[in-house]
Order: sequence, then structure tokens, then C-alpha cells
Amino acid sequence: MLDNNHYYYVTEKADLYKMVEIPLTIAVLGGHITTETLSGKVKLKVKPETQNGTKVKLKAKGLPKYKKEGQFGDLYITYKVKIPTRLTTKQKELFKELAATQL
Repeated sequence: MLDNNHYYYVTEKADLYKMVEIPLTIAVLGGHITTETLSGKVKLKVKPETQNGTKVKLKAKGLPKYKKEGQFGDLYITYKVKIPTRLTTKQKELFKELAATQL
């Protein structure tokens, strides 16, 4: 199934897996994102300093469990940090300043 972030869900029994892109600024500073689930949109809090590949579990947001009425699998989301492209001169300068502080 294709969601609004153009990533497919992967299934394993009743559990679902999907990747969600998050902006670099939210990965570094923290913030909120909204993503689609099978039961509608959910708002997720992203912790500051979230690393690429971080996984979060949304309990009971997966598929219905076989022969278990009212029970659902989980949805596992993997964050993919989006690296910005086409930076302005000012943005490049800010990244250079940041890089200089890491020496």
C-alpha cells in the first residue's frame, strides 16, 4: 500500500513496517511529524538528536490478527533523515560554522 510519503508498507504477519522521511532540522532539534496509518493520520513526537534508522513502535496500528477479533498487530516506523539539497549560500555558511565547532 502506498502512503503519502511514497513508501510502501511491508507486512510480517499482523505487523506492518514503513519508512518515514523526516527533515534534518527535526531530527537534530526534535519536533512533531504527521504520518498515515491504516486507521488514519497520527502525530508523532520526534526526540532531539534522532538518528537515521531510528525505529518507533505504534501499538495496535497494524493489521487485524487472524482469528483474534479486536486484536491488531503493531506498526513499526523507521525514520529516514532527509539531507537537504540545493542549499542557499547562507545555509551553507551555517553548516560550515557548525562543522567548525565539531573540530
